[in-house]
Amino acid sequence: MTPTTAGIVGIGVLLLLFVLKFPVAFSMALVGFAGFAYLMGFNPAVGLLAQDIFETFSSYPLSVIPMFILMGNFAYASGISQRLFNTAYAWVGHFRGGLTIATVLACSGFAAICGSTAATAATMGQIALPEMKKYGYDDKLATGTVAAAGTLGILIPPSTIFIVYGIMTEGSIGKLFISGVLPGAILTLFFVLTVACLCIRHPELGPPGEPVPWARRFRAFSGIVEAVVLFAVTIGGLFLGWFSPTQAGAIGAGGALLIGAGRRQISWRGFLDSCKEGLRTSCMVLLIITGATLFGHFMAVSTIPFMLADWIGGLPLPPMAIMGVIIFVYFLGGFFMDSMALVVVTIPIFFPLVMKLGFDPIWFGVIIVLVAEMGVITPPVGVNVFVIKGIAQDIPLHVIFRGIFPFLGGLIVLTLLLMIFPQIATYLPSLISY
Repeated sequence: MTPTTAGIVGIGVLLLLFVLKFPVAFSMALVGFAGFAYLMGFNPAVGLLAQDIFETFSSYPLSVIPMFILMGNFAYASGISQRLFNTAYAWVGHFRGGLTIATVLACSGFAAICGSTAATAATMGQIALPEMKKYGYDDKLATGTVAAAGTLGILIPPSTIFIVYGIMTEGSIGKLFISGVLPGAILTLFFVLTVACLCIRHPELGPPGEPVPWARRFRAFSGIVEAVVLFAVTIGGLFLGWFSPTQAGAIGAGGALLIGAGRRQISWRGFLDSCKEGLRTSCMVLLIITGATLFGHFMAVSTIPFMLADWIGGLPLPPMAIMGVIIFVYFLGGFFMDSMALVVVTIPIFFPLVMKLGFDPIWFGVIIVLVAEMGVITPPVGVNVFVIKGIAQDIPLHVIFRGIFPFLGGLIVLTLLLMIFPQIATYLPSLISY
């Protein structure tokens, strides 16, 4: 086989492994190793495998990932997520659809100290779904809201995908984090409006909860102080250049642990469980990066990325139309690949072309995250949907998938707004001097 043919076969095998539910990291590593060995020889492939594993797990820039993941785990164990939901519920729970609106707002707040879409969905699902079932909320609305709002975890900083994108493109992780603030706030508003519109048209979907006295509403604000402080210290410190991303994650993790200890809500068992879960998740992410790096080397020697980039770049279309084609490719890829894997595999292909077309790398990073968000809630992969299914086991999978479709509109509209007004993503980063 020619290198190009071998590359096409490799992509086909990779997609087949994804469909068969083979672990994403090992799928990419297996296909990447086998393909590289076929084209370049077995011994060079073994050497490449050892090199990629060592460089990934010993990379200092990638150490930011476990720090922010640990911060999210400590925040959950400290009860911050529950207090965020209680505060949001105190203010909006008495409206129709109020519990789902509270869930969106709580997801937005927890995303600011988590960085993972699946963790945000799982955390808020465990808190909000029982409450919505108690008040007779429609299953589609309840599960769809949690799955969709969980995607805020990779847009509102800190975000693991922004971290990986910044490392791969040698960009500023601090600027990438800041770039997600305004889009994240707008997307939160769109999700809230989606819930409100659905409940106005169909009031039976989200019955109102019990009203909360005004005095209790104001007291509830104390529940968000910790999250605001953690966000201000970590992201604010990055914005002001006080410390590096890894230091910010470590400070945030330490702060979340101190909050839990101060409130006496995190036990030794909770501490150990948080560390174990953080280690497990971090290893999963690093293995995905390692596998994608191997697969990327295979793609490089197959010449497919260069041929694809030349083909797209040579289309008789204006740059924004070519960007539309790239976004559509990402959208389709999200149907079959994990969001992290999709980003890691495709960045080496499309990023040079995007720079050649004159687009801002920070803006492109936000666009990629938005399209990746669509991938985590759309079939057949839909990681967040499967996370919610694991929590609400009595609700059929197709019901949850039907519930997410109204929220896709918000993601699509925000993507279009960013293409028309890129300043939504680039204004805040432009204020940073480093």
